Amino acid sequence: MHNAVRDQDWTLDEFEFDDFGQLYTSDLQSDLVADLWSVLDPDPGSADAATAAAHELVSAPSAPARNLLKTAADSFVARDEFVLLDEQQVAYKTVLDAVAEAESGGGNRRKKVIVVSGGPGSGKSAIAVTLLAALARQKRKALHATGSRAFTETLREKVTGDEDRYGEIFKYFNEFGSAPENALDVLICDEAHRVRGMPPRLHGKVRSQIDELIEVAKVPLFLLDEHQVVRPGEIGTKRDILAIADIKECDVVEISLDGQYRCGGSASFDEWVVRLLGLGSGSPVTWSDLVAGSDDEYMVYSAGSPHELENSLLRQAKTFSGTARIAAGFCWEWHDPVEVDGEPRLVDDVQIGGWRRPWNAKQGFEVPGVPSASLWASEPEGFGQVGCIYTAQGFEYDWAGVIFGDDLVIRNGEWVARREFSHDRSVKSAPPERFDRLVRNTYKVLMTRGMQGVCVYSTDAETNEFFRKYAR
Repeated sequence: MHNAVRDQDWTLDEFEFDDFGQLYTSDLQSDLVADLWSVLDPDPGSADAATAAAHELVSAPSAPARNLLKTAADSFVARDEFVLLDEQQVAYKTVLDAVAEAESGGGNRRKKVIVVSGGPGSGKSAIAVTLLAALARQKRKALHATGSRAFTETLREKVTGDEDRYGEIFKYFNEFGSAPENALDVLICDEAHRVRGMPPRLHGKVRSQIDELIEVAKVPLFLLDEHQVVRPGEIGTKRDILAIADIKECDVVEISLDGQYRCGGSASFDEWVVRLLGLGSGSPVTWSDLVAGSDDEYMVYSAGSPHELENSLLRQAKTFSGTARIAAGFCWEWHDPVEVDGEPRLVDDVQIGGWRRPWNAKQGFEVPGVPSASLWASEPEGFGQVGCIYTAQGFEYDWAGVIFGDDLVIRNGEWVARREFSHDRSVKSAPPERFDRLVRNTYKVLMTRGMQGVCVYSTDAETNEFFRKYAR
């Protein structure tokens, strides 16, 4: 612990250590060196190999966090899982313990509902896929459910490949309305903030979707981020889940994830976004001032034009490696592909001055050389189309470019939401206060997709000046 010393008010001596772990404070660096020497091989015969290994370690480049989809796939094929840390490990163990209790507790045991909340990149989906692999090895009946078609289809495609039996693990929230009670050992409700409102009448009665999800599993797990509610019909807040769990006489375990494992591991970045968009109590702060004196390497900057934004993303991806995507607020029409020379082609709907790009392909349309809507964020050919909230949410890429449209602008230092510039029919029909929050949440989601950095641009001059001030 490089920032701790023994003469501070720490209780470090209370920790017990074993042969596999030790704790050092900054004034014990000599002890650390001595202990390292004690476990290094002193044999002259291995000196060359040891020197080579040391050079490899010292010269190894830093790398971004592990990609969710790649590691999720490995967890099913090669059993190479995420290393869960801190509260992630607590959530993981809580679910496994609850499964064991449900099996041994008999029919009189109160059902345990587990609610895990955390911001973007806090490891919610890492918990989900690691649990799925562990429960599969235990031969438990466990399924993963979301409300996002893009996210579910991509998990089926990228994680399970040609294994149809694994593809059936990934479901949608609306598939459990007629399922028997406690048919599953565990139901993992990933992105639970996307749970919908009241469904149509079913078998003579109306039940909420949360009710259905709780009822179908012995251990229901809800993973959510309330700042990612982006549509009027989404009711997956912690308050809603707790209220229905109480009505159903279930015990609730709440776990909060405070870490940041996307966005370069930068907890400061999530704070910066929340303050920038007025989603919390703090006022906006310049990024460089917020991280001054820290070792935070996440890159935050703005662009003066869409051309500059696009070129900078290409440059970052080439220089530092990785994937890049441009996403935007839903402020332009979205046309079906048109036929050109006998082949379907996307329409350049997103037009800003002389810069023109198409939205990503719509669901159900196939366009040569263009990934499907569900695979826009993960296929290399996704760069060149502009993604929207429904294709970006739930995914990650290394470099995020975000275009703010005229639906959310700065006026006299305050955010103003303007429904007349929105082309999202479901969102613009929301009441004014609700519309304002949904639009801010939308841009928060888009801004927090990047693992190494984000570049922002607004079509509004006053808003872009605001970005120049705070995104540097």
